[in-house]
Amino acid sequence: MDYDVAVIGGGPGGYVAAIRAAQLGGKVLLVEKDKMGGVCLNRGCIPTKTLLKSAEKWQELKSCHEFGLQAENIGFDFDAIRLRKNQVVNKLRGGIEQLIKSNAIEMIHGVGVLEGPNRLIITQGKEKISYEAKNIIVATGSEPMHLPIPGQDLPNVIDSNQLLEIDHVPSSMMVIGAGAVGIEFAAIFQSFGSEVTVVEMLPTILPNIDNEIVKRMGILLRKQGIKMLTNTKVIGMEENNEGVKVSLDNGKSIQELTVGKVLVATGRKPIVAGLGLEAAGIDYSQAGIKVNSKMETNIPGIYAIGDVTGEEMWAHAASAEGMVAAENALGDNVSMDYSAVPGCIFTTPELAMVGLTEKEAQDTNIDIKVSKFNFASNGKAVSMGETDGLVKIIADANSNKILGMHILGAHASDLIMEGAIAIHNGLTADQIAHTIHPHPSLSETVMESAHGINGDIIHQFILKGRPL
Repeated sequence: MDYDVAVIGGGPGGYVAAIRAAQLGGKVLLVEKDKMGGVCLNRGCIPTKTLLKSAEKWQELKSCHEFGLQAENIGFDFDAIRLRKNQVVNKLRGGIEQLIKSNAIEMIHGVGVLEGPNRLIITQGKEKISYEAKNIIVATGSEPMHLPIPGQDLPNVIDSNQLLEIDHVPSSMMVIGAGAVGIEFAAIFQSFGSEVTVVEMLPTILPNIDNEIVKRMGILLRKQGIKMLTNTKVIGMEENNEGVKVSLDNGKSIQELTVGKVLVATGRKPIVAGLGLEAAGIDYSQAGIKVNSKMETNIPGIYAIGDVTGEEMWAHAASAEGMVAAENALGDNVSMDYSAVPGCIFTTPELAMVGLTEKEAQDTNIDIKVSKFNFASNGKAVSMGETDGLVKIIADANSNKILGMHILGAHASDLIMEGAIAIHNGLTADQIAHTIHPHPSLSETVMESAHGINGDIIHQFILKGRPL
């Protein structure tokens, strides 16, 4: 065999798998049809967070008087904001490419297609070359879903990839879909001045997230000026002189709303077409490639990781899966553990979660304790002027082991790691509570909430035995 491992796809799952396989002494081939870094780096996590940071800075500048500061004639240059976004992406992509080179990984730009259990064909233009590998890791990612409704192909109806390349801030925008992608883009463009309406066919925004956290998040988003229409379906779109006229059905009446742009953010689907999965005999469906806990498909020596499996569609989950697949491909015997995969939504404030929601714990008939601590009672949050949010901890009532942690507030994406470490290692609320946290810091919100599992919260008023 020419290679020990061949990886199809250079996203956060694929390039991490390639590097890990090379670290273990394997001869590695990495195939990428577009740009290194995949959706996350080029059209997802990194560019959106870069835009969000500019949006946050803009909001801070507009409210600087609250901190005793004065500024006149303020404004923003959206072209400069886009330029910075591209510079950040290019810098990080260059860093990944250097990592690939430094690990002696052979990198080929082309389209990889499976020809059999140990063979793939790489197409570069009109040229096709066959390669052999003892093991193959499929990491082709996902792509935006499209709606089967009239008007989907109108020029002003766009997906998240196209929105990232837009050269202006629309005066008004509708976001179809209130998942993580839709809510993040809604928050970004509302901050820059768009009049944003979010439409969700389900009863609530951000499905699969703890109900109490979602309710609080909804209040904050509405307070920021984002209009939410839940239990509402889009039944048609057509172009008019002012933009796109969208017809909406909320089950009671038909409403029409005209906006400048429509963002379709109804989720992503695994890229499984055109990979030669049938030729290789791999078990898959449109929902993704089926794998076991080793990230191996039904064909020995062929693995699948990341969004293409349709499981945990987070970049960090793909990276973890990539390491598991690479280690198993090189002779180890490790399994993927999904018990503590954190999720983060980068709104203002941020939202992060790990483990079970309160409802999930109740549905499994686990006897639980729940504790909540508000950011408004934290000294650092008050000094920062970022008091919206809370930390919610769910623990086993008998053992006090942490089962879930949900955070809405400033730097939630950083704070959630206490919950992830606790769940992964079977730690109890007492162990978090009695670990000294620095003061003043936002991390004290986690400590105080952990204290609350036993009713011992210090810096929060108690009413009839429950935190206010």
